[in-house]
Amino acid sequence: MDLKQLEYFVRVAEMGSFTRAALALDVAQPALSRQVRLLEVELRQNLLTRNGRGAVPTEAGKLLLAHGRGILHQVERAKEELGRVRGALAGRVAVGMPPSLARLLTVPLTRAFRQQMPDATISICEGLSVALQESLVNGRLDIAVLHNAQASPEIDTTPLQDEDLFLVQLRPPGLHDHPMPGPIALRDVASLPLVIPSRPNAIRMQVESEMANIGCRPQIALEIDGVSAILDLVADGAGSAVLSRHAVANSVRPSVYTLRAIDEPPLRTKVSLATSSLRPSTLTQRATLQLILQTAELVLRPDKTA
Repeated sequence: MDLKQLEYFVRVAEMGSFTRAALALDVAQPALSRQVRLLEVELRQNLLTRNGRGAVPTEAGKLLLAHGRGILHQVERAKEELGRVRGALAGRVAVGMPPSLARLLTVPLTRAFRQQMPDATISICEGLSVALQESLVNGRLDIAVLHNAQASPEIDTTPLQDEDLFLVQLRPPGLHDHPMPGPIALRDVASLPLVIPSRPNAIRMQVESEMANIGCRPQIALEIDGVSAILDLVADGAGSAVLSRHAVANSVRPSVYTLRAIDEPPLRTKVSLATSSLRPSTLTQRATLQLILQTAELVLRPDKTA
């Protein structure tokens, strides 16, 4: 069985598309299709059901996918062990982060990664926590930074920090000369039109859950999946938002917004570092995990390192 054919099949099966897999692997789609078909001929099994929407593993394909991930993982481990002989960590690590945290962590993390592991490569993608957790389980990601990670036997989590959520509003003219507004009760937030992500966004689900606990529900003005777009709409007067301080601080125009602490009860989102419990971590992945923890300690909690 050819390892490259196996790698091509695993990537198509995980991504559900020959087109997306060809882009990720940087190979021509006809060549990718041909190699997967040769693998099917060798094994005398149809591994993928091809349709207009993509490619789905057959029962035989699911079985090979499970074995293929393990085989490719062992190949990566072998490469790493050989790299250790010459004193270097090698391999590729795929990391997923929510957009607000990716803006903070990507540059310092990639800088540290290149310095400490020059023979390895890192890829970082942004997405909603629910989608990132799914990608972690199906093997598209090695590590994910998640908001309010859902408990699952398929992932292992390490707490990173708790982030306070704030009511974000357009700063009225002249407010620079006056004290910032004080905290606002969650029940009062429920009476305001909100620009908020759609379900199953972690912050959206938390806002709804906490409001339900006190017998109210959010007033949704607009559902927008994207921090930048949400803040643009707040700046345009479409409503208020519930976001972390980091999300606002790293926006294009943070000075146009006011942040009000939310209490009775306060809103906090738990940020965790997650890995798959289905696949053992490589040495490079474990080193990257430690780099993320160190970077988060410096960037997200600078007061503790001062």
